[in-house]
Amino acid sequence: MNLIFDWIFAQYKDTPSYLVVLEMVGVFFGFLSVWYSKKENILVFPTGIISTGIFVYILLVFGLLGDMLINAYYFAMSVFGWYFWTRKTEDDSLVSVTRTTRKEQQWSVVLFFGTILFICIVYIIFDKFNTWTAYIDTVTTAIFFVGMWLMAKKKLENWVYWIIGDVISVPLYWYKGLIFTSLQFFLFTIIAIYGYLAWKKSINNTLRIL
Repeated sequence: MNLIFDWIFAQYKDTPSYLVVLEMVGVFFGFLSVWYSKKENILVFPTGIISTGIFVYILLVFGLLGDMLINAYYFAMSVFGWYFWTRKTEDDSLVSVTRTTRKEQQWSVVLFFGTILFICIVYIIFDKFNTWTAYIDTVTTAIFFVGMWLMAKKKLENWVYWIIGDVISVPLYWYKGLIFTSLQFFLFTIIAIYGYLAWKKSINNTLRIL
């Protein structure tokens, strides 16, 4: 076990200690946020705000501009989601989990390719297309952008986007030397799978009541 910890921390030998601590705190609150999302708990948003705020700074330092911008977007969407999830419907009940409509699916496609275009422009402006990770970062940013939008609207399919993006992010962050973040995305993948199943069950229970 000590050999594993020694190897992990060896990846941070050139990283300032405060960044390592910040990453661990961000990972902790990020884990809580995804867990609360699975539970349909409103605490998904305050914990997410703390985590994304930390990672905006960390990702700026490591030059992952796409993921930095997506975390800034998460921050904003968490505020919107916090309001949306607590909004009452006409029968005075909280908003329930639903499936995406055809119009929302079309918007998902538009948001995906629009995000890729925007991030490409950002990378070109700052001349950051100097490594293959930048191209992967562009794609994962678009995937997470759509996933967060759907989660804020309490749509079941948000989990599909999270699962795909998480699977891609595990080796990406491992390669970048952010080991704790890589492990975080590995755990996120597992939780996202259970989250999809839990939200699907929630939809089925709602349909039974109706």
